[in-house]
Amino acid sequence: MALRSVGKCTQMTTVYKICTRADWLAAEAVGAFDGSGDDLRDGFIHLSTGEQVEGTIARHFADVDELMILAVEADRLGNSLIWEKSRGGGMFPHLGAPLALNLVAWVQPLARQTDGSRVLPVLD
Repeated sequence: MALRSVGKCTQMTTVYKICTRADWLAAEAVGAFDGSGDDLRDGFIHLSTGEQVEGTIARHFADVDELMILAVEADRLGNSLIWEKSRGGGMFPHLGAPLALNLVAWVQPLARQTDGSRVLPVLD
């Protein structure tokens, strides 16, 4: 799938990557996150805005137990960050390059509560 830029973020924001703990540990071992299997298949790393994180988890990670959330300031990603319109019309951030771990502002696990929901940090 070829990426085409349909817009740039006009105000700086934080973008987030949801990944498995195993994917995060593999990234730590090499100093970069090349993407999940889905990211590698699609040719870019899927990211989310703070408003999109819950929907991303519900749609793509509902059955995954050990999840991590990574936060990255969008302006640090340069021209590799592309905003693309999704099927629902929202603008989703995609990263067209591996994510260097020195760009990650913070990372934390997404614990599951007894009702199955996730404990999310405060997101921008």
